[in-house]
Amino acid sequence: MTDAPHKVTVKNSIGYKTYAASRGHEIVCDEPEDANGTDTGMTPYELLLASIGACKAITMRMYAERKGFPLEDVELEMFHKKVPAEELNGIKTESGKVDKIFIRTRLNGELTDEQKDRILEIGERCPVQKTVLSEVLIETERVESISL
Repeated sequence: MTDAPHKVTVKNSIGYKTYAASRGHEIVCDEPEDANGTDTGMTPYELLLASIGACKAITMRMYAERKGFPLEDVELEMFHKKVPAEELNGIKTESGKVDKIFIRTRLNGELTDEQKDRILEIGERCPVQKTVLSEVLIETERVESISL
């Protein structure tokens, strides 16, 4: 699938420390020491939160700029945990647990409550969040070489 618009290469050689690269940028992923990692980078779940959060912040910024709202900055604090389905009303799941992401958002600037509410509403439409909440197909194939 070389015609896909987004490409990331990932390489792990020793332990859990893993490198992810795209378009000349590289990040380090790892696990905390208490999970037998070396704690040299964010965990995969932290990277997932960062992806959603970055997309939300960018989406909110784009909207505020287009509308001329005086948004100075966006701050997001994000949490992920697995919650037993029985703790959530009306949720049914095969595994018995549901992944829950909680996001606290602070919008800084001389904004009215209406502007803040609208910016938050638009942030819920960010493309990465929509992808995570949609049906996603992941197709994995084994190959003999990868062009890095």
